[in-house]
Amino acid sequence: MASLTFDEIKEKTLKLHSEFAKHEKKPWGPEACVMELQKQLGELAKYVMSIENYYIKHRDKLEEYKTTKEKLGDEMSDILFILIRLANHYGVDLEKEYLNQIDLAYKWFEENKDLAE
Repeated sequence: MASLTFDEIKEKTLKLHSEFAKHEKKPWGPEACVMELQKQLGELAKYVMSIENYYIKHRDKLEEYKTTKEKLGDEMSDILFILIRLANHYGVDLEKEYLNQIDLAYKWFEENKDLAE
């Protein structure tokens, strides 16, 4: 698959959201998106805890705890899908805000070099 810009990813996401909206029993507002986000984060946490051996012995042998790179990627992409939907709902430019946070973090590290010494 060819690389896409963030705007192209957002456009594809919102188009897919429109398809989901045609089939969902009830319209999803921001509250439902946040509940789904919590569910997806829980699934991601379960897989990370499993792959990092936090659970009791042999739990990772159970089908629902078997972790693959694909399962991790699936949960992460579900989370991104929901974040894009929420950002669109609230008119947040997610790409701009993310890059701003990166810049602020670099600025903080630059201004606080002495903390690393």
